[in-house]
Amino acid sequence: MTEKEKFDDVLRQLEAGTLRVAEKVDGEWKVNTWVKEVILSGFRLGKLTDMSQGQFPFFDKDTVPPRQFTLEDKIRIVPGGSSVRRGAFLAPSVIVMPPAYVNIGAYVDEGSMVDSHVTIGSCAQVGKRVHVSAATQIGGVLEPVGALPTIVEDDCFVGGGCGIYEGTILRERCVIASGVIITGSTAIYDAVNGEFIRPVEGRMIVPEGAVVVSGSRPMAKGPGAAEGIHLYCPVIVKYRDAKTSASVALGDYLR
Repeated sequence: MTEKEKFDDVLRQLEAGTLRVAEKVDGEWKVNTWVKEVILSGFRLGKLTDMSQGQFPFFDKDTVPPRQFTLEDKIRIVPGGSSVRRGAFLAPSVIVMPPAYVNIGAYVDEGSMVDSHVTIGSCAQVGKRVHVSAATQIGGVLEPVGALPTIVEDDCFVGGGCGIYEGTILRERCVIASGVIITGSTAIYDAVNGEFIRPVEGRMIVPEGAVVVSGSRPMAKGPGAAEGIHLYCPVIVKYRDAKTSASVALGDYLR
């Protein structure tokens, strides 16, 4: 098998959902480094080509064109300018609202909604029944190959205008309020338990069922402290209960 044949075979498996860039093993997420290496090889092997469609000019490597779907895929991609790159997996019953973008290696599981102006970055993993609200970015990562991508587990709700980056893991049933930014260096204050949750090995892990809103904390020292300057700080204000679940539930009406 040539390098190009291996690349094509891996992308077919990614698109079928039989292979993933990252997967949960014994309760912990692990990255399949070799899959990332193969994906990266496709950019090196490809040639820049004209992929223009009608009045819209597009130029990219010929190895990574947009995916083509059929009715048999049972995915709703609403008209209006969305694009799903080759090597991304969308499960049956996923809805993509326009315009949205899902990059190579990403995985979006059953019953999830990718709303308008959402970007699902390269290799990001999105679970079942997740709502990624309008104008939110789920960060991606191809390099370094050992870096774990951003992960949103089952039944999470991510509000509009959020940014979830740098390998952050949202555990199951998290609710992230509109405008919250979480990175690999963001400390989150848990107001329920009275403690800071800090990144582990450069990765933020948001606890299961956490309800996170934007907040701030005062600088502890230096001129900024004297001037009353505050730093951005996401805050866990509660853990998900029946009332919260009802307010963010994905209805069946659109499916």
